[in-house]
Amino acid sequence: MRAMMVTALDGPRALVPVEIDEPVADESTILVEVHAAGVSFPDLLLTQGLYQYKPELPFVPGGEVAGIVLSAPEGSGYSPGDRVVGLTGVGGAMAEVVALPPETTFILPETISMSAGAALLFNYLTVHFALVRRGRLGKGESVLVQGAAGGIGTAAITLAPHLGAARTIAVVSSEEKAEYVRSLGASDVVSTENWRDEVLAITDGRGVDVVVDPVGGDRFTDSVRSLAIGGRILVLGFTGRDIPSVKVNRLLLRNASAVGVAWGSWWAEDPGRLSLQWRELLPLLASSALKIPEPTLYPFEAAAGALLDLEHRRTVGKSVLTLR
Repeated sequence: MRAMMVTALDGPRALVPVEIDEPVADESTILVEVHAAGVSFPDLLLTQGLYQYKPELPFVPGGEVAGIVLSAPEGSGYSPGDRVVGLTGVGGAMAEVVALPPETTFILPETISMSAGAALLFNYLTVHFALVRRGRLGKGESVLVQGAAGGIGTAAITLAPHLGAARTIAVVSSEEKAEYVRSLGASDVVSTENWRDEVLAITDGRGVDVVVDPVGGDRFTDSVRSLAIGGRILVLGFTGRDIPSVKVNRLLLRNASAVGVAWGSWWAEDPGRLSLQWRELLPLLASSALKIPEPTLYPFEAAAGALLDLEHRRTVGKSVLTLR
């Protein structure tokens, strides 16, 4: 079968198409014919040797897929022909066939396309974990989203209102991205050039209850300053590459909190936690109340280009490789 493989830690250009053996069915995994595979920031870091997990070379990157079940163990709850989405973990997803554990595999509602399905798990389950379990978002609260046009950002903009947010404020770097997040339902959109002043003006000086921050870098201090009394800043990652520090007196003075969000390590401790999250999201997905934005699509062979575009912020929303 075809797969994309990292052969050297030289960045996305070291990602090449290869032929490898298909995984073999056993009594503990579901074989899935992959129709689409998600592209994420950890994939980019893996090609550069900068991710905290460092697999031995060569390796197949990617962590999320959408496809059709080829075979499943008896009693797993899955049958050949089922439409599913699933997590492979940190790697292995950029291939024509994958083997998935039942506990990280979920039936994909007919209301969601395969390409959108491949854009679903990493971003939406991360944001769900961030807002519900770490941020404890309350009904009527406001949410500020850094990097709002990216995969995590678009998930936050679209999911937060269903979790109780009364206002979602998107921070973006261009008019194209501003139009995009407005189309997703953002209550307010502010520019990266003057975003803190605009946020304070929008909120009449009060600030926001929750900040979703997958960016880090030099925006972090102003994100803390933008918090309302009792506000929470959720640290999801560092796409800005710089890991910021915080002067904790700023937290003390506003009874505010800086909260780490490590969804991957949380569910890795107990994969059954994913099923609990999925059950909470499924009614929204199946009814189309929660609309998953169609991702930016790339042919499977263009995986290197997809990662380069992600690195240079040339896309909006989630990026997905299409195989079928």
